[in-house]
Amino acid sequence: MADLLSTGVSGLLASQVGLSTVGHNISNVNTAGYTRQTTSFNARAPQYNGGMYIGQGADAVSVQRSYSQFLTQQVWSATSSQSRASQYATLTASVNNVVSGSANLQTALDGFFGAVSDLSNSPVDTASRQAMLGKASSLVATYRSLATQFQQIDQQTNQQITSAVADINSLAKSIADLNGQIQKAYAGGAEPNDLLDTRDQAIAKLSSIIGVSTTTNTDHMVTVTIGNGQPLVSATSSTQLGTATNQYDSSRLEITGPGGSVITSQVGSGSLGATIDFRTNVLDPARNQLGRSAVALTTAFNQQHAQGLDLNGDAGGNFFNIADPAVFNSTNNKGTGSITATFGDVGKLSANDYTVRFDGVNWSATNSQGVTTPMTGTGTAADPFVLDGMKLTVGAGAVAGDSFQIQPTRNAASAISVAVTDTNKIAASGPLSATKGAGNTGKAVLGNLTVTDVGNANFNTPVTIQFTSPTTYTINGGAPQAYADGDTITGNGWTLKLTGAPAANDSFSVKPAGSQSGDNGNALALASVNNKGVLDNGVTSVNKSYSQLISQVGTAGAQANTALDAQQSILDNANAAQQSLSGVNMDEEAANLLRFQQAYAASAQVINAANTIFDSLLSAVRG
Repeated sequence: MADLLSTGVSGLLASQVGLSTVGHNISNVNTAGYTRQTTSFNARAPQYNGGMYIGQGADAVSVQRSYSQFLTQQVWSATSSQSRASQYATLTASVNNVVSGSANLQTALDGFFGAVSDLSNSPVDTASRQAMLGKASSLVATYRSLATQFQQIDQQTNQQITSAVADINSLAKSIADLNGQIQKAYAGGAEPNDLLDTRDQAIAKLSSIIGVSTTTNTDHMVTVTIGNGQPLVSATSSTQLGTATNQYDSSRLEITGPGGSVITSQVGSGSLGATIDFRTNVLDPARNQLGRSAVALTTAFNQQHAQGLDLNGDAGGNFFNIADPAVFNSTNNKGTGSITATFGDVGKLSANDYTVRFDGVNWSATNSQGVTTPMTGTGTAADPFVLDGMKLTVGAGAVAGDSFQIQPTRNAASAISVAVTDTNKIAASGPLSATKGAGNTGKAVLGNLTVTDVGNANFNTPVTIQFTSPTTYTINGGAPQAYADGDTITGNGWTLKLTGAPAANDSFSVKPAGSQSGDNGNALALASVNNKGVLDNGVTSVNKSYSQLISQVGTAGAQANTALDAQQSILDNANAAQQSLSGVNMDEEAANLLRFQQAYAASAQVINAANTIFDSLLSAVRG
């Protein structure tokens, strides 16, 4: 009965392995990344006896994972894409919250230009002037607040990049260590299921941070690459990534690979790729567009303010101050050259940044989209380069390969300030005033008096317009000129429009406005600056430029949320497919538990039967 006893023991041991595997599955039902394990059995080789083969029982030959490399890699890919979409949506929402938050620029713009309009009704009133300065300060504070919040988001992206790189390095080292352990375990002749699960889980976490490609080698170790084939894990070695400041802007972090090479542009997926893309495609354009609005406001308002007179009788100076475009030297520059940038034709100013390079003979420029942008001029102080609304003066000393980055508007909103602090310095009066003759009998009334050239040599010369008939007039007794109702009369750097028909001997005068005249001509012009075309070759107003920012960020947010919904669905489907094969099903495990319990008990009965027969034989011999 030795063979029967051995057969029973084999069944007992095989069932015990099956029970242990089921118990392991049940215990890990909630373990992330766990793959269901199954026990495989084989019948022992039979023994030839008495002209027949008699079975010798069974052995548990392996415990294997219910695993599909294809489905697992599908999950990794979907995880990377979903993580990217989630991070991108979260970061884009933070910018959306800034532009639509309590520091609403539209409200501040409306308040400021409302105060300017109020001043036009009472141009010499001190309270109205003080109110305008107060609203100007509030507007500047709003620009600066928005700029500060954008800067904080930029700093947070740096922190997220640093944290992500640290996590990548840690996971890469862990995967390399697991490679070594798995190789040793396979050398023992069995599949190390739990170590394989641990490695897969580490790769899944890594894929959520950065897009990866994996290859399983014949020695059961995996090779992990990122970006354009940059090795991250090879056998038991891992490459450590790093961070370094941008060669132009020290406030910006870049990702580096072996030897300090910058690989930021190679990171396209996972949460880290989303952070990089968000910074480039959402945050930077938003900051630039905000600064562009500040530059447009400053330029247009200052130009109009300069055409008026203040209460002291002086020509208006700058009402707002703003910084010139920022220029950054590359840390790789070998020469001593420099570039100085100022604003030129703001109507041509874009929301791009630029890289200007010297090849040893010529200078060239590319914008932040990598598109070559033409420059005119020679770069001297007398003939500066003209580049999209900027003037660039190049200093001597540059050598071939030197480059510079120009950020025209990135930090403009944080640098805007109110230049006027004295209410008397507000140039509300137009430089000229027009009056109607007291003895006029015709129906002509004054329309718009517009300044066209304040630098005209005879600009301040008083002028009398005398109608010699309803259809002819003279200026200061000069040659008669034809007139029809609605015509514009042109003087020395100004134009005057009348409405209605004049009578013979009617007169109108144009002369310099007095400092306390109460004229509101320039205040009216200042109030209209908000809706005056300034940017995009005179198409886009200050008011519209902010609306473009809101629309730009809102569109990016909507697209990000749509992408997140799509990627979440893809990930859910990938997980469902993988779990249908590899996940622990408690109903199935309960059935297996009962099956192995019964097999174990039955094997015990076989052993018991063998023992009973053996005892009977012994008893017969003793008898």
